[in-house]
Amino acid sequence: MSVDVIYKTKATASGGGRDGSARSEDGSVDVKLVVPREMGGPGGPGANPEKLFAAGYSACFLGAMRAVSGKVGVKVPADATVTAEIGFGPRSEGGYGITAALSVSMPGVERADGEKLIAAAHEVCPYSNATRGNVDVALTLA
Repeated sequence: MSVDVIYKTKATASGGGRDGSARSEDGSVDVKLVVPREMGGPGGPGANPEKLFAAGYSACFLGAMRAVSGKVGVKVPADATVTAEIGFGPRSEGGYGITAALSVSMPGVERADGEKLIAAAHEVCPYSNATRGNVDVALTLA
């Protein structure tokens, strides 16, 4: 697979990895990282890779919906939302893995139209393409 890259960015993690900090090269993202209690950490204020992935995937998927809406013939309402729920845990094959579930809300859009739009967005969204074959992604229209 080749990608004709039109944009690049960098972020650097420091400290303890999941218990440290991460910052984008331009400083627009600068987060304290903390390990959740469920994963044996102290919990408390701060982000973690799963929270950052959920934020990125939900934003990217909503953008993909808007990008394909004209082609599909379904207008995305201004108040549409995408909520990504990312899970983390041990894999039966060893190591750790993630799960993903996207819940899409499109008030006023007929169910069949909404499902058609979600399916089309899932084919073009970079996060969906990156996870395809590696992460089971559940898609629901709320």
